[in-house]
Amino acid sequence: MIVQAPVTNAVTQGGWHAMIRPMPDPARIADRLPLLRRRALMTQAIRAFFDARSYLEVETPFAVPTPGEEVHLSTFRTERENPDGTITPLFLNTSPEFAMKRIVAATGTPIFQLARVWRNGEASALHAPEFTMLEWYRPYADMGSLMDETEALLRCVLPPVIPRAEGPIDITRPFERLTLQDAFGRFVGADLLGTTGDAAALAAQAGCALRPGETWEDLFFRLLLERIEPRIGRDRPTFLTHWPAPQAALARRDPADPRAALRFELYAGGVELANAFEELTDPAEQRARFEEDRARRAALYPDDPNRNWPMDEALLSSLGEMPPCSGIALGFDRLVMLATGAPRIGDILWLA
Repeated sequence: MIVQAPVTNAVTQGGWHAMIRPMPDPARIADRLPLLRRRALMTQAIRAFFDARSYLEVETPFAVPTPGEEVHLSTFRTERENPDGTITPLFLNTSPEFAMKRIVAATGTPIFQLARVWRNGEASALHAPEFTMLEWYRPYADMGSLMDETEALLRCVLPPVIPRAEGPIDITRPFERLTLQDAFGRFVGADLLGTTGDAAALAAQAGCALRPGETWEDLFFRLLLERIEPRIGRDRPTFLTHWPAPQAALARRDPADPRAALRFELYAGGVELANAFEELTDPAEQRARFEEDRARRAALYPDDPNRNWPMDEALLSSLGEMPPCSGIALGFDRLVMLATGAPRIGDILWLA
């Protein structure tokens, strides 16, 4: 609950405007204090976990010229006033990924960060416009070893068994590892990689009708959301691996099947917790993928200044120096929700 201070009216050129200062309800913070204490303990445990594995904790800027390249994310736009009077447009970052890769390229060191990130227009039980992302990068690790490490982290910070109305989640069992190709075959009845880019073929195999204007990508995510996500990670966490190459712009292609990329997502209780890649380190291929994403974003949102920014040339110039590496972004707030049983992300944020 939010209480408001008394309203003060101020005269402006445009007329009378109410100046309202929202204040957090102290009782609400006190009621949630056990959850917030658990959050603090999990932060300490995460730092201890990575310290024991010789990771270096880093900090990267929040306000950046290029916040990312994901097509559909909306950003918070700001600007920097320079001493010479010029203005530099900036954005609050949607992920620290680009900056952290530059650090790995420069040092070859395993690094992690508990970063604040921002995504405009997002608000739900699982989404907040400002949240905490645990992101780490491990040079010379492949996707399998990164999944091993992620399992170890969750066993370090979560209880062995998480009770839920739908049934307990057993963290002590080996996590399930399921390719998206197999998941679509099992739960949708479709050959995902064989129909990539062909919305009509995917719809026919899935036994559903295409919606007006629905693309292959739209249908892919609809089927993932409706038929797969609710059925994985129910009694133990699930790694959903080997995504179609068009859905992994920052990941290496699978040498065994170039139709797929070396990407995985982690689910528990039907909720996505993390997204990971074996990182693409070819600057020419990465530039080409970014150009494709930028063209799609411009076509979909031609007049949106919150989706228009320069290419990250600093990242592209550093990729050639980056060692083979795997990286992962894990939603820390969702991890706390899982540990505490909190139903809404606002329950485990200090000031929500």
